Amino acid sequence: MTDKWLPFELHCHTYHSDGKQSLAELAAAAKALGLSGVALTDHNTMTGLADRDNVAEQSGVEIIPGLEWTTFFGHMLTLGIREYVDWRNLSPFHLHRGIEGVHRQGGLVGIAHPFRVGSPMCTGCYWEFEVSDWNAVDYIEVWSGLFPSIRRNNARAFALWTELLNRGYRIAATSGRDWHVSDPASEPVSATFLGIREGGAGEWGGGLARGAGSAGGDDGEGASCEREGDAGGLARGAGSASGGDGEGASCEREGGAGGLARGAGSAGGDNAGLIGGALDALRHGRAAVSMGPLPLLGVLAADGSRAGIGDTVALQRERQPVVITAGIDFDARAGHWELPEQQLQLKLVGNLGEMADVALSRQKPQTELRLDLSGVRWLRGELHGVFGHVRTMIGFTNAIYFT
Repeated sequence: MTDKWLPFELHCHTYHSDGKQSLAELAAAAKALGLSGVALTDHNTMTGLADRDNVAEQSGVEIIPGLEWTTFFGHMLTLGIREYVDWRNLSPFHLHRGIEGVHRQGGLVGIAHPFRVGSPMCTGCYWEFEVSDWNAVDYIEVWSGLFPSIRRNNARAFALWTELLNRGYRIAATSGRDWHVSDPASEPVSATFLGIREGGAGEWGGGLARGAGSAGGDDGEGASCEREGDAGGLARGAGSASGGDGEGASCEREGGAGGLARGAGSAGGDNAGLIGGALDALRHGRAAVSMGPLPLLGVLAADGSRAGIGDTVALQRERQPVVITAGIDFDARAGHWELPEQQLQLKLVGNLGEMADVALSRQKPQTELRLDLSGVRWLRGELHGVFGHVRTMIGFTNAIYFT
């Protein structure tokens, strides 16, 4: 099975909370930016989703239902829920009661802009909830706002994600524009690309609950490498969170090859299937973030298949070089970003630090290299270059894990 990388914006508001746009205006603006879908995450309400099906059909942009819990102790994004999950009984020490309610519906939870300046400038925007079990958190919005790579609060969020990966938690990382107004952006816009698994995504199967303006999702299990202790999904059985021949590794994913599958296309087809596929991708960490071209990373397994972003690879033995495929998809959202002609750096970073620095360009968008991954437990790609007139990180992949 291969992954089709589709761009989404996962943090949006309408005039049903503090946005200044209708859902139809949001979808039209998303289409103009080359996005396949958006997640509607109004503050503490789901009433803006009432016309979701019609807007999605007319615009061709899929709309993932959700909301943003907006509390005095932090903001949490909830995606793919069928019905409203109440947040009002959550003290700083009882966050997990709310998370369990989301996971019972097959939904996902993500921490929004954890280090943004808080009260009184932005009520509850700074994260203060106590997380007693990080395995229950599906993702962290590590890039927030426009031109996210140059914001200091995002650097702190990125460092938190790295720390959690080093501690063994498998938490996905996303970007979120926190989109309130559909006027043209004056600064670079990032997107979260989700690896939709062809033939492996489950149906979402949720409409809006009658009378409540609520919405929902399902478990969406798809083919993936084995992920023991997965921080990005449901606790099993409970329904709540709780060499050239590639002989250095074997992929534990059933069914096959992920690798550097191309194709960041547009929305279309069965809407429920696309929502289910998007939620499944985020749940399993098949995600990459970029303001421009899309960084990609893969591992050649011993059986000849390719493990991709979010997968787990079993290393066969110590000090056996593993074949890594690193690349950039310059066709992803092409025409919606500007990049001066240059040689870009794709840095391969893991729990042991920077493992390699690969030079790539439009003329040479992909390369293979062998790395000794002894002691490496996770590896991601970080794309650097000149973007928006500054040298910065342009995008990054989520991790590939190793056992």
